[in-house]
Amino acid sequence: MILTVTLNTALDITYRVPALTPHASHRVSEVTERPGGKGLNVARVLAALGHRATVTGFAGGATGRAVRERLAGTAGVLDELVPVAGTTRRTIAVVDGRAGATTQLNEPGPAVSPAEWSALQATYERLLASASAVALCGSLPPGVPVGAYAGLVRAARAAGVPVLLDTGGAPLRRGVAARPDIVKPNAEELAELTGSHEPLRATRDVRRRGARTVVASLGGRGLLALTDEGRWRAAPPAPVRGNPTGAGDSVCAGLLSGLAEGLSWPDRLTRAVALSTATVLSPTAGDFDRRAYEELLPRVSVTREADAA
Repeated sequence: MILTVTLNTALDITYRVPALTPHASHRVSEVTERPGGKGLNVARVLAALGHRATVTGFAGGATGRAVRERLAGTAGVLDELVPVAGTTRRTIAVVDGRAGATTQLNEPGPAVSPAEWSALQATYERLLASASAVALCGSLPPGVPVGAYAGLVRAARAAGVPVLLDTGGAPLRRGVAARPDIVKPNAEELAELTGSHEPLRATRDVRRRGARTVVASLGGRGLLALTDEGRWRAAPPAPVRGNPTGAGDSVCAGLLSGLAEGLSWPDRLTRAVALSTATVLSPTAGDFDRRAYEELLPRVSVTREADAA
């Protein structure tokens, strides 16, 4: 079982409009709602790949109930969300059909009490006993300490469970120092953490700070990975246009499923790039286009670069 932690779960709502014009009214051509937050997206992709996934985090209020009701219909995903008094947030993605671009609006999430945070920690430690790997994903809701992920990383390491961290800002800085097995920042998160806009320099810096492996998402350019075995670049055959919501989460699912299956780094990176690209091509946030994924797998380019990380 792969455990995913989403401290700031969400109900993802996607609106599609023919064209998005500022300061104008719009007729929405299509609306979709899915359980969201980065770790829930990771779990859904893992389940689609045939892996059992368990999700934990917080859920509360009418939105939290909607998230849990929809999760109940997701085969292969077990709900271990912890109830809170506040209301789970919503995220709104507006997809512009003409430009192929997406505008994202993210609510902050419910305030979490010390007792609710303690309940989450207890649930997490219980679930670690049967986990083969852990993904710690996304932003922190109000009330959760900034060092939350660092503590969860240390607990996973103490239990001997490989842990992937995907967050940003101060939670990423604290979490990296706890020495996670894999960190998956995007280019913006890398620059904020290290002060460098040069991806190779920045990923090296993150490894020096404590991460065993760094897999950086570089948008349409694919992935840059620094591992114990060397340095790799992986890229799709061509950039694609669509809804990028959840593409980074599909990278996490590709890396974790590859880890669980004992795949080599080139094969893990190939899967991660194919999944993330197929997610951009999917009409629904946090999902992937299965046909596109299978067509992309043999076309992803993975290159090992000369100097080891």
